[in-house]
Amino acid sequence: MCIVGLSLMVGSCATRNAALQKKGSLMERTANGVSIQSALSAEDSLRYDYFFLESVRQENAGHYAAAYDLLQHALKINPYAAEAYFAESVYLSELKQDSLALNHLEKAAALNPDNSYYIERVAQYYTNAKDYAKAIESFENLYARNRDREDVLEILLRLYQQQKDYDKMLSTINRIEQIEGESEGIILSKMQVYELKGDKKSAFGVLKKLSDAHPSDLNYKVMMGNWLMQNKREKEAYQIFSAALKEEPDNAYVQSSMADYYQAMGQDSLANQMKVQMLLSPKTSSESRITLLQQAVRDNQQQGGDSTKILRLFQRVMAAHPKDADVAGLNAAYMSLKKMPQDSVLKAYQHVIDIAPDNAAARFQLIQAEWAKKNWDKVIDLSKPALEYNPEEMAFYYFLGVAYYQKNNADMALNTFQKGVSEINSQSDPNIVSDFYGFMGDILHQKGRADEAYAAYDSCLQWKVDNVECLNNYAYFLSQENRELQKAEQMSYKTVQAEPRNSTFLDTYAWILFRQGRYAEAKIYADQAVLNDTDSVQSGVVLEHAGDIHAKLGDMAAALDFWKKALRAGGVDNQAILERKIKLKKYIK
Repeated sequence: MCIVGLSLMVGSCATRNAALQKKGSLMERTANGVSIQSALSAEDSLRYDYFFLESVRQENAGHYAAAYDLLQHALKINPYAAEAYFAESVYLSELKQDSLALNHLEKAAALNPDNSYYIERVAQYYTNAKDYAKAIESFENLYARNRDREDVLEILLRLYQQQKDYDKMLSTINRIEQIEGESEGIILSKMQVYELKGDKKSAFGVLKKLSDAHPSDLNYKVMMGNWLMQNKREKEAYQIFSAALKEEPDNAYVQSSMADYYQAMGQDSLANQMKVQMLLSPKTSSESRITLLQQAVRDNQQQGGDSTKILRLFQRVMAAHPKDADVAGLNAAYMSLKKMPQDSVLKAYQHVIDIAPDNAAARFQLIQAEWAKKNWDKVIDLSKPALEYNPEEMAFYYFLGVAYYQKNNADMALNTFQKGVSEINSQSDPNIVSDFYGFMGDILHQKGRADEAYAAYDSCLQWKVDNVECLNNYAYFLSQENRELQKAEQMSYKTVQAEPRNSTFLDTYAWILFRQGRYAEAKIYADQAVLNDTDSVQSGVVLEHAGDIHAKLGDMAAALDFWKKALRAGGVDNQAILERKIKLKKYIK
């Protein structure tokens, strides 16, 4: 049990109908402390039953306005019906008429004081309204009727804390203890309350009682030592830590507390020795080792950042714990941060996946390094096992698929991307998913499966509407088939707007205009495409398209110049046709 910092908000625990517990038609009730005899005639009782139950039926059918009207009518027949007041309070709450809703809740609880749910809802209402005094009164009333409700005591504990009524907090903890029995959590909660109250003597007494009750458990002794340290009683704390270390020299909790003691006393050398001892100890958890190493890195940075000291420390720790992948990973990340030679860094990351082949972060670093060098074979070797260990990681499908694509292995690339899209879920990165479908579209079009390719492109754009590579390829292939040219033009224009100096995008847009017979407009973009094609060897396709457009405009000299350059550049769609254009000095489809 932990008291400090817990929320005071209490939510509704049931639906409207859960507490509509109707009694007989002849009832004696108490409202606001006044005894009331409610004696309905048999006819009125039947009328009330009809309207109330019809209200419930209308509510269940989703006809809330009708249900509300029927409730009001039912209350006119029987103004002492607790269940009707309760039901109407829910509507009033949803209508933001909070004062009236609370009034109806209070009436329901007063008219039927045996209904715990009504009392609880009133208490929750007070709590949410931050009227803690009334909330406490209501929850105490609820607990008095339900002494097995430990959850009510937990709420009361938080409410008393809000009111800073520490004595009531202690009495409430005692009531919880009567239900649960004595436990570490309850004792520590008492200690917390005594601390809040400023009663240090009682706080330490509770902690000492816990330690005395468990003489063989060093953790409680160390807790006492830590408490003494926090309260400036260092000598007593040191005696406890020293005795505990003699008893269990490898106890990480004791070592950590002793290191904190040395640090607080300005004995940094002894503190560091203790931390190294903890790092090398087989009893220290991996999480604790990582925390200590991170602290060592921070301290080193503050002292000037001598990375050789940290690297030596990493080597000692890795030698002591050769199978700890977390330590190896932190070592590799530190080497990368310190810009160590790339070969050394990659060797460190390789060591991580040798220990833990499912370590996605380390494998990702290795793949990125090989990716930058366009070492596609190595990318494939690293990515394939990643799909076995981390099949949910979309990035590895991307790396593997693109590597196959770059190796001109279209079948394996397509297979990889198809497996990747099968792993798509609501958390998937839209950029990666969009690229998957884009590559699939390119490959399917290469294979002559145009309809499937266009379906893949449509999926690509659903995930990322501005995927310019997809928009360009989709538009160009449509223009090549001379179909849906208006759609192609709209897609291509988006790419030119996004990247107005991209030679490929300009060429695609020019070619679509050409296909539509808009030669003058096409020339503007074709000339820009040639101008912005700054590669050492210009694209033969771009040059040929520029020649075709100039030919259609009657500028045969410029057309021949472009066609001849395209022939020298190579890579055109059909070299034989290009040669005939030059020979015949005219455009040929």
